[in-house]
Amino acid sequence: MNSRPDCASMTRPVFSVRTGARPVTSGSKIIFVGASTGGTEAVKNFLLGIPPDCLPILIVQHMPESFTASFAARLDSLCQPRVIEAQGGEPIESGTVYIAPGHSHMRIKRSASGYATELFQTPAVNRHRPSVDVLFDSAAEIIGRNAIGVILTGMGKDGACGLLRMRKAGARTFGQDEASCVVYGMPREAAMIGAVEEVAALADLSRRVLMASGRACV
Repeated sequence: MNSRPDCASMTRPVFSVRTGARPVTSGSKIIFVGASTGGTEAVKNFLLGIPPDCLPILIVQHMPESFTASFAARLDSLCQPRVIEAQGGEPIESGTVYIAPGHSHMRIKRSASGYATELFQTPAVNRHRPSVDVLFDSAAEIIGRNAIGVILTGMGKDGACGLLRMRKAGARTFGQDEASCVVYGMPREAAMIGAVEEVAALADLSRRVLMASGRACV
C-alpha cells in the first residue's frame, strides 16, 4: 500500500487507504484519457482527484518514449492509484492507471480473465504514436457504453474522432474547458464535432468523471 506522503502539502480530497487491485470483468466501467501539449500537468491534476480504489484508467499522453517511464513513476509517487507504464498484456485492474509508452500505440483488448492492454508499433495516427484516437477507438469497440472518455489540453485533433465514436457507442464523454487548457486544440476539435457531452474546468473534471462512473468524490 502507498500512503503517498509526497502529497501531504497538496490540496486534494482525502481518500481511504488503497485496498488492492482487482481484475475487472465484462460490464465494468473503465476510464480513457487523452492529452498532449500541457497534458503532463493536466493528467497529474486530474489523477490527484482520483481515489486509490478507482476504476481502471488508460492514458495516452503525447510524449517521447524516453520520458513515459519516468512520467508514470512520478505520477505513481504523487497520486493515490497505482500508476504504471504499460508493457503490453497487463490485466486491467481497479486502482491502476496505465500510461501508454512513447514508442507504441495502446489499445484495450478482451482477455480470458477480463481485459488487458495491447501495444503495437504500426505507423503514427494523426502524426502521433501513441495516438489518442487508437485508444479511444478500442474503447468504443470493446467497452462501449461502459467507457468514460476524457480529452485534455493539447495541440491538434488527435482523439476527437475517437471520442465521437465512444459517444456514439454510448460512452460518457468529457472535455477540458478552454480557460484551463494550455492549448485548446484537441478538446475544441472534439467539441466542434459533437464528441464532448460535458465540458468542465480541469479542477472539476475528476469530480465530474467520478459522478458519471457512479463513484462519489469524498
